[in-house]
Amino acid sequence: MTQALELPASDTEDIDLESGSIFFIGTATVIIRYAGFTILTDPNFLHSGDHVHLGYGITSERKTDPAIEIEELPSDIDFVLLSHYHGDHFDRIVEEKLDQTLPIVTTEHAADKLADKGFHQTYPMDTWEEIIIRKGPLELNITSLPGRHGPPVVEKGLPPVMGSMLEFKSTQENTLLQLYITGDTVMYDELEKIPAEYPDIDLALLHLGGTKILGVLLTMDAKQGVEAVELFDADTSIPIHYNDYEVFRSPLSDFKETITEAGLEDQVAYLDHGDTYKFTLPKN
Repeated sequence: MTQALELPASDTEDIDLESGSIFFIGTATVIIRYAGFTILTDPNFLHSGDHVHLGYGITSERKTDPAIEIEELPSDIDFVLLSHYHGDHFDRIVEEKLDQTLPIVTTEHAADKLADKGFHQTYPMDTWEEIIIRKGPLELNITSLPGRHGPPVVEKGLPPVMGSMLEFKSTQENTLLQLYITGDTVMYDELEKIPAEYPDIDLALLHLGGTKILGVLLTMDAKQGVEAVELFDADTSIPIHYNDYEVFRSPLSDFKETITEAGLEDQVAYLDHGDTYKFTLPKN
C-alpha cells in the first residue's frame, strides 16, 4: 500500500537541488535539509542526568545534552520521521512540547501509542510499504525497511522498529538522492535485501551504540557497524545513536578504530553533537 502526503509548496526559486545538510542534535535526532524538505528524526531532548524508561521497569541515564533545545527547532520542519516508539527516540519533553499538528511517519505500533498522547497526524507504515510526500514540484518517497531491535528471543518484548529509505526526486523517473536510515537494528539476514533493492545509496545514517540490556545486544556495536558499512556500501556512512545513554556500551571510538582496521575511512564521516554534515551532489 502506498500512502500520500501533500505539503505546502515552497518558493521554487529557493530550492537547492545541488546541496543539502544533516545537523546532528544527539542520539538518533537529526535535521535533514534537502530539495526544499526539512525533516526531523527520532526527537530526543532529554538532558544529561535524565532517565529514560525502556520498558519492563528498566531505565537508562542520559550522559549527554542535546545540541539544541526543543524550543530552538527551526520553524520550517515539514514532518517527523520516527523509527520506533521508545523513550530515547520520542521522550516526555517531546510529548509535551512538540507541535502536535506535525505529520509523523512511523510504525503502526508507534502511531497507536502517539494517538494516546494527542498526536493524530500520523502515517503508519509496515515493512516495504511506501509513502509519497509531495511539496510543490518535488517528491520524496519513503519506504519502510526491515529492522530488528535485538535477537528474536527479546525482539517481541521491544517496540517494532523500521529502517527508512528516503528517495528525493525531481520527477518520478529522476532520483536525486537516496538516504538510508537504519533505525535501531542489529545485523541479520533480512537486511541483505536492502542493498539488493537499493544498490546505489548515497548517504546512510547508522544507529550504533551497541545497546545492551541484561547482556543482550539491541543495536549495532562497532563490529556490526563495520559490517553495515560494507553491506550497504553507501557513498558516505555517518554513525549516530552513540555515547548518549549508559546502555550504549560500544563507544564511537571503538567504531572508528574498527573502521580504520578495515580500511574504510573514505566511506565514513563523523559528527559530534551540534555538527552539520554538508553534502553536494555530483552534477549530471
